[in-house]
Amino acid sequence: MSLSNDEVRRIARLARIAIRPEESGEVLERLNRVLELIDRMRAVDTAGIEPMAHALDGHLPVAQRLRADAVTETDQRQLYQSVAPAVDGGLYLVPKVIE
Repeated sequence: MSLSNDEVRRIARLARIAIRPEESGEVLERLNRVLELIDRMRAVDTAGIEPMAHALDGHLPVAQRLRADAVTETDQRQLYQSVAPAVDGGLYLVPKVIE
């Protein structure tokens, strides 16, 4: 599937993207390359292949790299609550909205 210049202008208008006339050729070429890639991917026979949750699903032991859980910022709760309209015991008080 490939697009025409008219289709590119229509898509740009629908997406509210301003494309200058001198840019339309380059945009057309890029969009057609994307559509060509999609067509090539659709042509691959995936019958009998089970979907995966992620790229490493079940094939390799995966461990999440975690950073140390350390406080890196100073406590500024007093500063933030000093400008609040109502505070009690470190909590922001708000008007009741559910009866």
